[in-house]
Amino acid sequence: MKIIQTTVGMMEVFCYLVYDEETRDGILIDPAGNEKQLLDLLAREEVKLRYIVNTHGHADHTCGNAQLKKATGAPVVMHALDDEFFQRSANKAMAQMMGFPTHEPADITVQDGDEITFGNINMKFIHTPGHTPGACCILVDGNLFTGDTLFVGAAGRTDLPGGSMDKLLNSIHKKIIALPPETVIWPGHNYGASPKSTVAHEKNTNPYVTDFMDE
Repeated sequence: MKIIQTTVGMMEVFCYLVYDEETRDGILIDPAGNEKQLLDLLAREEVKLRYIVNTHGHADHTCGNAQLKKATGAPVVMHALDDEFFQRSANKAMAQMMGFPTHEPADITVQDGDEITFGNINMKFIHTPGHTPGACCILVDGNLFTGDTLFVGAAGRTDLPGGSMDKLLNSIHKKIIALPPETVIWPGHNYGASPKSTVAHEKNTNPYVTDFMDE
């Protein structure tokens, strides 16, 4: 398996190309703009894009969905709660005010614990609400793509519609920190001291864990 982390879009989102080096089947996680750059990356790596996967429905993480789907035919995957939430008129209006395209329905919706295979690789969806109602982390062979739920040394904001600090902290403590300590954390933005981390490191240093851990 190969993971390529690249920064795209005006919000400098981390997009991830993950693919099976044997079959060349792959996924793109959060294609947040710079669609030509991502298509060139797929061509350079000789990857067949099987799925476009969103960690959550905010427009800065989904704005490349439509063009990549049109160019590759790959279906869009999102948690069912965010798929519904971001089709609401108020949320579409917010995206438009920020200069992003409006959310289109996902082709495949998932729930907590659902798994999808591409090539010889399995990805598991872990529902981690708090940043948004349907935010998910995606677990792939010991690698956790956390979107805006958990950053290196920080966590996602909860002051936007659908956000909840209580739910975010519960997600971090019950769903993420409970994973094996060697699990690699791949965040949705480069807000920390490094572009990736581990569960063990975040458990020991991230204030959203150390300052709010249950006694």
